[in-house]
Amino acid sequence: MASPRVTTDPAEIDFDVVHRWLSEDAFWAIGRSRETVDQAARASLNFGAVDADGTLVGYARVVTDHATFAWVCDVYVTPAARGRGIGLLLTESVVAVLRPLNLKRVLLSTVDTHGLYEKVGFEILPNPEGLMHLSRP
Repeated sequence: MASPRVTTDPAEIDFDVVHRWLSEDAFWAIGRSRETVDQAARASLNFGAVDADGTLVGYARVVTDHATFAWVCDVYVTPAARGRGIGLLLTESVVAVLRPLNLKRVLLSTVDTHGLYEKVGFEILPNPEGLMHLSRP
């Protein structure tokens, strides 16, 4: 089986599939509307892992100002493709695109895939107490 490739061309990413994955299977995005997925994608860098036959098998999104900051989010690999290194391929591709920007900070949040992100250079935040968030009412 040919290795998947990563594309950043939104025309090659099936956002119907991305919406289904996120809204039905990704614990952080359950119930997310298609409109929200589309709006987020339009305002982000999008990465799709595509098998040789063109089937989308993974997705990642990066929110960035292209100058100082990026947030890696919505990283998802379809269950049938897990264990094939697609998550690593996606994150390596994200880092390869972001590294030349010389951003001061690139963040992500994960519950259980720390080891994957450590392989591409992410580290546990040294001072997490400095981070804050604004909750929705």
